[in-house]
Amino acid sequence: MPAAKSSASKSSAADVWIASGVRTPFAKVDGPLASYDAIELSVPVVKAMLAKGARPDFAVWGTVIPNLTWSNIAREVLLDAGADPTIPAFSTVMACSTSMIGAIEAAGMIDGRGRDLALVGGVESMSRVQIGLSVALSDWIRKFQGAKTGGQRLQALGALNLKDVRLYIPKVANRVTGLSMGEHTEITAKDWSLSRADQDAIALASHQGAVKGWEEGFFDDLVIPIGGAKRDTIPRKDSTLEKLAKLAPAFDKTSGKGTLTAGNSSPLTDGAAAIWVGSEAGMARLPSETPKVRIIDHEVTSIDLRHEGLLMAPAYGVPRMLARNGMTYADVSLWEIHEAFAAQVLSHIAAWESVKFLAEKAGVTAPMGAFPRERMNPYGGSLALGHPFGATGARILSQAVKELAARPKGERAIVSICADGGQGTMMLLESA
Repeated sequence: MPAAKSSASKSSAADVWIASGVRTPFAKVDGPLASYDAIELSVPVVKAMLAKGARPDFAVWGTVIPNLTWSNIAREVLLDAGADPTIPAFSTVMACSTSMIGAIEAAGMIDGRGRDLALVGGVESMSRVQIGLSVALSDWIRKFQGAKTGGQRLQALGALNLKDVRLYIPKVANRVTGLSMGEHTEITAKDWSLSRADQDAIALASHQGAVKGWEEGFFDDLVIPIGGAKRDTIPRKDSTLEKLAKLAPAFDKTSGKGTLTAGNSSPLTDGAAAIWVGSEAGMARLPSETPKVRIIDHEVTSIDLRHEGLLMAPAYGVPRMLARNGMTYADVSLWEIHEAFAAQVLSHIAAWESVKFLAEKAGVTAPMGAFPRERMNPYGGSLALGHPFGATGARILSQAVKELAARPKGERAIVSICADGGQGTMMLLESA
């Protein structure tokens, strides 16, 4: 099997920083944000970022689900938000890692020569997915509209194949394999012998952390209201292991061995989020109280999804990034791990703690030690907060930055996101 490939970068001449931003509340699909499309969710977030008084030198914005109404959502959002129209803006996409890869792209563009501050973010409106036509039917309609005579139209009508008259409804599934991320993760859970009880425990901890974050006011300056939504709607204060254990399998419903449920899988979610990326000069434009940390290193990893778990890229990328920085798991005081599924989190931890996996697959022979679960996602993760694909990266980064910036100088954090397509992004941050 070919080795997983990585693209890595370490800070060099100029330090690049990341500062926390704001986001909308996250809500389940068809919930309180269902009336907003991707642009309408994004504009209040960008307006709130610009209201801080900083003019970005460029902007990066992304969404995963396509829409025929626009091609460069970044530009549309900035214009609708009333931003200076001379600010360049481009869109990006990398499945669940979309706004994190946007941050990595922005970090690579910060040069201290007119590019000192970037506004980065993403959005997903799962409630407003545009349904399309089959390509064959689209081709036929285009040709029919181009017919200039009655005879040509009749000829075109005769050429219509009724089998082509169907709608295209986007699915949360991988194009290459045809399987959903949940179906893939069920395979991974069986490969790593992950128990249902352990998965439910991860989910419960996520909800408890998210509820604690709201009760302690941690999210107050990270979340802005939109419409009637003022806070995340998904965290459950009344969640218990007993309630989670009663939920039926959601993806493997027939074998009797399915362990992924609606409770230990992230829900389809609406929401938008943003962060700042910049040089020290760029950070000086922001209000002095804005939490910020230094980017030490980042990693983009890709695996062969035909022979490895679809969401396993971070299992390779994180230990490689730590090894080249001379670090072990114990040297990281904060871990923000995207929770697409509890099983995906547990499979990463199992791989990170496997000497055999690290040496034979990830190519890491340096001892890494035991993974410190108690340092992971202290204020909840995607299982409890939600997972709007394009917004998740900015949400996790903002959360990690605020948590890390409050800690003593020199402490470090890892942010890790797996993505559909067998890819993943990781970042090593340091408080200053």
